[in-house]
Amino acid sequence: MTQVTRRELARADTDREIRRTARELLVRDGPRAVSLRAIARELGVTAPALYRYYSSHSDLLDQLRADVCADLGAELAQALPDADARSQVLAVCRAFRRWALAHPQEFVLVFATPAHESTSESFAGVFLGVVGRILIPGAVDTPRVREIPAAIRADLAAFLDSVGALGVSISVETGYAMLQFWGRLYGQVALEVFGQFPFPVRDAEPVFEAMLIDLVDEFGPL
Repeated sequence: MTQVTRRELARADTDREIRRTARELLVRDGPRAVSLRAIARELGVTAPALYRYYSSHSDLLDQLRADVCADLGAELAQALPDADARSQVLAVCRAFRRWALAHPQEFVLVFATPAHESTSESFAGVFLGVVGRILIPGAVDTPRVREIPAAIRADLAAFLDSVGALGVSISVETGYAMLQFWGRLYGQVALEVFGQFPFPVRDAEPVFEAMLIDLVDEFGPL
C-alpha cells in the first residue's frame, strides 16, 4: 500500500483551504468575486502560488461547481422518501427549490452561467443522477416523446452517451421528456431565485406547487 507523504498531505490541506475560501467568496459576494487574486489575498499568499494547484481560473471554477453539485446531489438524495415514484419526484423537486432559494449564489454559478462544458456535466450529475433514476420508468410512455424535433435528436443522443458514466442508461425519447421536465422546473425556480415574476408575488410557493403538480401529472404515470 502506498504511504501518503507529508508533502501530499500538506498539498491536500492547502487545496481544501483554497476551495473553502473560494466557496466563502462565492456565497458572500457572488461568482464574479471568485478570482485567484481574491483567494490569494484571503489566504495571505501570492496569486501565482495558486497555480501550483489550479492551472487557470476556469479550472478553479470547475472544481467549485463540482463541489456545489456534490453537495446538492447529496441533499436531493437525502430528501428522497421511502415511497412511490410520484412522491419521490415531488420531494426531490421541492428540495431543489429549497436549495436554490437558500443558496442563490451557488445556483447562479452552477445553473445560470454562460454555456460551458461543465454546465452540461452539472445538469447531468444533479438532475439525471438523482431525478432521472426516478423518472425513467414513467417517461417512456409520455406523449411528448413522440414529438422530438429532428434538429435536437443528434445533440441529445450525443449528450446522453457522454453521461453514461453516471450509471444511468437513458434512451433519446426518455431524455427528451426529461429535458422538457427540467426546463419547466428550472424556469419556475429561476423566476423565484431572481425575482423575475412579471408582477409582485408575495408568496411564490403556491405558484410552484401548482406548477409542480401539473408537471408531474402531465409527465406520465409514475
